[in-house]
Amino acid sequence: MNTQASDRIIIFDTTLRDGEQSPGATLNVEEKLTIARQLARLGVDVIEAGFPFASPGDFEAVTKIAQQVGTPDGPTICGLARATKQDIEAAAKALAPAAKPRIHTFIATSDIHLEYKLKKTRQEVLQIAPEMVAYAKSFVDDVEFSPEDAGRSDPEFLYQVLEAAIAAGATTVNIPDTVGYTTPAEFGALIKGIKDNVPNIDRAIISVHGHNDLGLAVANFLEAIKNGARQLECTINGIGERAGNAALEELVMALHVRRQYFNPFLGRPPESEAPLTRIDTRQIYKTSRLVSNLTGMLVQPNKAIVGANAFAHESGIHQDGVLKHKLTYEIMDAQSIGLNDNQIVLGKHSGRNAFRTRLKELGFELSEQELNRAFLRFKEMADKKKEITDRDLEAIVNDETQQAPELFKLEHVQVSCGDHARPTATVIIRTPNGEELMDAAIGTGPVDAVYKAINRVVNVPNQLIEYSVQSVTAGIDALGEVTIRLKHNDRIFSGHAANTDIIVASAMAYMSALNRLSASLQSGKVLHPQHDAAQPVG
Repeated sequence: MNTQASDRIIIFDTTLRDGEQSPGATLNVEEKLTIARQLARLGVDVIEAGFPFASPGDFEAVTKIAQQVGTPDGPTICGLARATKQDIEAAAKALAPAAKPRIHTFIATSDIHLEYKLKKTRQEVLQIAPEMVAYAKSFVDDVEFSPEDAGRSDPEFLYQVLEAAIAAGATTVNIPDTVGYTTPAEFGALIKGIKDNVPNIDRAIISVHGHNDLGLAVANFLEAIKNGARQLECTINGIGERAGNAALEELVMALHVRRQYFNPFLGRPPESEAPLTRIDTRQIYKTSRLVSNLTGMLVQPNKAIVGANAFAHESGIHQDGVLKHKLTYEIMDAQSIGLNDNQIVLGKHSGRNAFRTRLKELGFELSEQELNRAFLRFKEMADKKKEITDRDLEAIVNDETQQAPELFKLEHVQVSCGDHARPTATVIIRTPNGEELMDAAIGTGPVDAVYKAINRVVNVPNQLIEYSVQSVTAGIDALGEVTIRLKHNDRIFSGHAANTDIIVASAMAYMSALNRLSASLQSGKVLHPQHDAAQPVG
């Protein structure tokens, strides 16, 4: 009997796989590695590092994460594979350096997917599933199997497929609500039905994966726990395809705040204070910020747990209550997710050692080269900004150490504008072959002029579909963070940058997105695990 998670919840993070499938959330290898390291610090049990067969870049990212994060005392490193030998072989090879590798293979089981996507019969799927699980088992001991679109599958057929997959060696069976269709009561009943009707279910952990199309993903997962699910597949900030996945921070904090309610469902006494997951909740906010910065996907202010307004109180009645006693309107402490008041930590006279020490306290471990770049930016900012906070330091480090590959480099940007002037921008850009090119353009505003000038030099067709600016902290001298998204051939690329001058930040963010776009054009097509047809089994 598999009892390794009978009284706790396994957190399976798929930010780097399903989360990266969010439009515009494309990450390079180093960015994925940075996030993987932070996920390990956060305490996730399993990191789904990617889909190795998708592209050489995905394969490299999974391999590096397996090598550097998949240590004996680190998380399990998982790779996704369609139910084909080619996919499974690629996953096994990429995961080989990990101390605890897992292959996650899947095939659809709903009639609508069988008819229109797979063009296979139920009998064929019933044969392929155990065959490919057994093949994955020949490479690793830890195999996870998912019947895609389980939420819309015939339960009786689903039971058969799961039984066959477990018999073939699956140690985890994951039940995906692939299209976010089910309601909590339905999803809970689906998990209960599997517990009651799959004869060998005691040999596998039940996992759940769900999308948030109806805003029910987290509620569905909590109901699934009550009915026997012990692994939750989720993402930081709830990012993912369409409306996203179940949000890790919401699930973890729901289980943290409501321990007494959930304890009995895991066989614990209600009063038990033991955590239900291994997550270090104090790392949640930092992880959220990191993923937001690197993916270019902003967190909405009213987002649960990590939104800017999550611990803010505007109402006078609320403010009065909170000042008298926090529990009047706060069910959790901001410090429990690592959100502390922004204290002034450094100034223009602070030295390199103090800078390095504070970054370590914030959880950043930089190479000497990265530290040098970040320290130069800090000194530049200290000349312009009197008070430098932890949020400012985070923005500097993220900006300096986690940019896209610099194929094109912005050397100079200058803008002329005013209420009776035609906005004009001049840029100097260093091309991949080292040549410096200068051009100028007129636009409807200063940012438009800068982008037109950059486009004239880079000459990569694109469409700007989103531009946003937000301040890192309060005050007239606050850093401005700019996030943009570009579209090229139905693919979306994001860019992010921070500077006290929002025009400069806008130019840097645009260059970041263009570099991602250019790198993608060089690397070729990336397969999508669900939308691209799998090759024949054999």
